[in-house]
Amino acid sequence: MHKYIAEVLGTFAIIFCGTGAIIINQESHGAITHVGIAITFGLIVTSMIYALGTISGAHFNPAVSIAFTVARKFPARELLPYIVSQAIGAILASAVLRYLFPANELLGGTMPAGTEAQSFILEFILTYFLMLVIMNVAYGSKEQGLFAGLAIGGVVLLEAMFAGPICGASMNPARSLSPALVSGHLEHLWLYLVAPTLGAVGAVLTWKYLTTSVQTAAVSAAEVAEPVNITA
Repeated sequence: MHKYIAEVLGTFAIIFCGTGAIIINQESHGAITHVGIAITFGLIVTSMIYALGTISGAHFNPAVSIAFTVARKFPARELLPYIVSQAIGAILASAVLRYLFPANELLGGTMPAGTEAQSFILEFILTYFLMLVIMNVAYGSKEQGLFAGLAIGGVVLLEAMFAGPICGASMNPARSLSPALVSGHLEHLWLYLVAPTLGAVGAVLTWKYLTTSVQTAAVSAAEVAEPVNITA
């Protein structure tokens, strides 16, 4: 139960602070700025990873949980409870923001600035690289693990910085689902559920290929390095 509560809290914090920054930027006529919004998302993701990562693994994202399951790094029986926990945390955050800012129309929701195809491709690529970083820092050396929060938060900040004005840089189905449900703006929601999930799964398949290749090369190198017994 503790890990589910951690997923609720972490996802709540990310949606509350991240989409809250978007709302407050609108309400204050640009006081936070786009750069400030991107930094907010990056910092809150980093903070929640360090705060709750040892309890739940700090997924806070259905696409990440699905990708970990595909990679066989996460038990399939835990997938649905994690996704439900993340959805609860996200919806609670958007509900609180609706109470605080009842006149805000979108509540920080993600909407394509151009075509759906453009945002779909962007969301796929953004989540792909985010998940690739997650896999490598989560299952790399001990030193990589210590800096996992900084690396993952940094990628979120970077991608939100340059792609946010076009596609919203969601990279997280829960992040898009909650403001859409609470605000009633469900248009385009499908692409923010599908594209990040496909991108995360694609990253896992790439990670599996790359790590298998590295392991095979290491075994081959070890075999070559073994001394030959010429007396046999």
